[in-house]
Amino acid sequence: MPKENQSHTTEFLLLGLTTDPKLQVWLFASFLAMYLVNVIGNSAIKAAIQGDVRLHTPMYFFLFNLSLVDICFTTVIVPRMLVNMLTQKKTILSSQCLTQMYFFVAFGITDSFLLAAMAIDHYMAICNSLHYTTTMSPKHCLLLVIASWVVSHLHSLTHTILMARLSFCGPNIIHHFCDVQPLLRLSCSDTSINELMAFTEGSFVIMSPFIFIIVSYVHITHAVLRVPSGGGRYKVFSTCGSHPTVVALFYGTIISVYIRPSSTYSVTKDRVVTVIYTVVTPMLNPFIYSLRNKDMKHALRKLTRKTE
Repeated sequence: MPKENQSHTTEFLLLGLTTDPKLQVWLFASFLAMYLVNVIGNSAIKAAIQGDVRLHTPMYFFLFNLSLVDICFTTVIVPRMLVNMLTQKKTILSSQCLTQMYFFVAFGITDSFLLAAMAIDHYMAICNSLHYTTTMSPKHCLLLVIASWVVSHLHSLTHTILMARLSFCGPNIIHHFCDVQPLLRLSCSDTSINELMAFTEGSFVIMSPFIFIIVSYVHITHAVLRVPSGGGRYKVFSTCGSHPTVVALFYGTIISVYIRPSSTYSVTKDRVVTVIYTVVTPMLNPFIYSLRNKDMKHALRKLTRKTE
């Protein structure tokens, strides 16, 4: 099509999960409840870690940052979704859409790097305990967190710049929210560079922390199985058990969305998956990390008594 005959899209239509008004009322209440649980739960985790000196350790330092990122990650998506359901205004300007994509990708990748940092902490504590204090010093932990934020935002900025170069002149309907794959599907430009970037660099950024976590836990499991006492093995597994659960929830859904070509994108299949990793998983994290952790339970009870 000649360029002069193309009408460039300046806004997109966010359809959301459904167009049924009755179902939207139920979804609005459900997503609002999950969002509030997410914000309150992760804020409580942060406050408990700040208020208890015993939790001023590398593991809880990473958990504090993970809770902060989980709030930001969901806030990028859910409030806009709730407003769309309430007002029935579903349009979003292309600049706003790119902004939403930028922060969503950035916070999602930061989440994965922080999970990898927590795996490093567990590995050093169990497999290399003699060097734990020097390796996981406050300075090194801070550098790990800063690196997680910087690399994630550079990754997201690269995708956003490449996306901003594309033209959108056909359908403008996005079924969930502004993300890399849905936008690539709508572009009338050559997306080969974006596709290559998403599949190579994107796969590396998403998969390298995951592979690192798997390797760490292989070594951790091997070390734990060598502990002669059954009680000792249970104590170690109970301490680390929350982290693999969160990793499985996070990566089990996000890999199925991002580690594939956009030609395999499916609205029906991805609808449930996107809800899980954008809303459900961040909401569950505070419960997963607190229910099996005695120190966290004590800190939360201490926080509760202070607020009464």
